[in-house]
Amino acid sequence: MDASQQLFNDELIDFLGCSPTPFHAVECMIISLEQAGYQRLYEADSWQGLAAGRYYVCRNDSAIIAFNKASESAVESGFKMVGAHTDSPCLKIKPTPEISKHSYYQLGVEVYGGVLLNPWFDRDLSIAGRVTYKTTDGELVSRLIDFEKPVAIIPSLAIHLDQEANSNKTINAQTDLPPLILQLPKDKALDFRDLLLQLIKADASSPKDALQVLDYELSLYDTQTASIVGFHDDFISSARLDNLLSCFVGLKALLESDNNKNTLLICSDHEEVGSVSAAGAHGSFLKSVLQRLTDTTENLSRCIDRSLMISADNAHGIHPNFSDKHDANHGPILNKGPVIKVNANQRYATSSETSAFFRHLCEQADVPVQSFVVRSDMGCGSTIGPVTASGLGVKTIDVGVPTFAMHSIRETAGTWDAYYLFRVLRLYFS
Repeated sequence: MDASQQLFNDELIDFLGCSPTPFHAVECMIISLEQAGYQRLYEADSWQGLAAGRYYVCRNDSAIIAFNKASESAVESGFKMVGAHTDSPCLKIKPTPEISKHSYYQLGVEVYGGVLLNPWFDRDLSIAGRVTYKTTDGELVSRLIDFEKPVAIIPSLAIHLDQEANSNKTINAQTDLPPLILQLPKDKALDFRDLLLQLIKADASSPKDALQVLDYELSLYDTQTASIVGFHDDFISSARLDNLLSCFVGLKALLESDNNKNTLLICSDHEEVGSVSAAGAHGSFLKSVLQRLTDTTENLSRCIDRSLMISADNAHGIHPNFSDKHDANHGPILNKGPVIKVNANQRYATSSETSAFFRHLCEQADVPVQSFVVRSDMGCGSTIGPVTASGLGVKTIDVGVPTFAMHSIRETAGTWDAYYLFRVLRLYFS
């Protein structure tokens, strides 16, 4: 790796490490944006007379839109937009999670998204997310928490007790996944909310008047940090590459873009479960922001017609052990550049015009480019691309970095590809 690529990947690894949940990812992005001079806007405030500048706005603490408002009207120029998503498949803790068996204290979990479940066993897991609690004066406060250290594990059943484990392994999400948290004396009960309250009170940065945890949105995550892998440092291995990698690439490209261009980055939540939420791409977040920046319905339509959305979400790299799972002419190779994703049934929003535009960008950035089409006898996943294209009517292309083991607890990408995509998006924004 050259020096600039090495620095880029180091920063990507730091971002992945500080983003165990969508809430934390948005918090990390806010820090970078504010250091670069972006000002926070709130949906409840008036935006009338908003001057040219750099701004960001959040929804639900898990979705964020950051944009450069140029001196030139967006009605005349349109917005150059990049979209990604902050969520990843995981195990979320249920509202009443306590399970006690044979002195072992476990937590009931719910599967979020299309999780590849087998790799979650025998991993050092921690817990992070958002907690809402009541203070001694009756105020309701929400804050992010992260246990940081390993506090849970889902032990496998020994092969001696499951002779078909290597040939016929099935997982019951209700009974097989509750993680082991601690061991309790016989007949002793423990309220999970009490554990959370102890954590909040022990945190030097939190108010000491926390009285009662009322609710939470918490998930398990793998504590193993992202790493560079391979004799020649060819690969990056990490949790949540899908799709925090794209969030980071889009953010870096925006921060290094021309201040006097109308550019926008949207990182939505809930893509892995269909995007149907206030913070998801099916919600009103992006359209509401664009409406407020263009003032009238007619101006919004004119702006959208002059805009383009690049939907960035990871693509399936051709796996050397399972190459028959790919169309022979459309098997993306790691470290050979970003992938244009095409689907005749509109599971991806790419058109011939948007594809040609992206190929041209890659040529200008001196970046290789690949294409992906799923086998005709297999189903195709989707992205925020079709959701945004249909909801706004904006021209859209779906692209992504080729990846192995998508939706596993640990995914693998090439050390060149995120940097390649960054170079293309930086040029696009500028």
